[in-house]
Amino acid sequence: MKEDQPKTKEKREKNWKLLYLRSEKLARAKQLGIDYPHPSNKHEIEDNEPLNLLFICSRNQWRSPTAEAVWRNHPDLRARSAGTSPNARRRVSADDIRWAHSIFVMENKHRSRLQAEFGRVVANKPVHVLDIPDEYQYMDPELVDLLKASVGSILGLP
Repeated sequence: MKEDQPKTKEKREKNWKLLYLRSEKLARAKQLGIDYPHPSNKHEIEDNEPLNLLFICSRNQWRSPTAEAVWRNHPDLRARSAGTSPNARRRVSADDIRWAHSIFVMENKHRSRLQAEFGRVVANKPVHVLDIPDEYQYMDPELVDLLKASVGSILGLP
């Protein structure tokens, strides 16, 4: 660089955290249905409170409803199921994710879809990928055994 040329100005970065007032952030978060400030990573569960489990597959037709049926009668658990597809029998919502203490998805693509659509809501929730392919019918005995073994081991249940 020649000495007689003026020096170019360095581009200053904005500090976005300081740009908006807390009241504006709270108002915008409420408008978007986002918990702000973000809750801690772990939701403290009372000793007598059942654990809320959310099971997710694509169309909420076979795998996740089977998981819900398998685990809904456990005395220490509450279970729901939903799907990520617009054509799902019951489509997953932000309220479902907020309700859940733990989320179980059948495949990696379901976790990716949750993160893409509900990023902030799902960010502080444990999401477990069960790696169960879409090749089972509702209440298929092999599917039931897979769900009991995989979910049971994750939760530390017999």
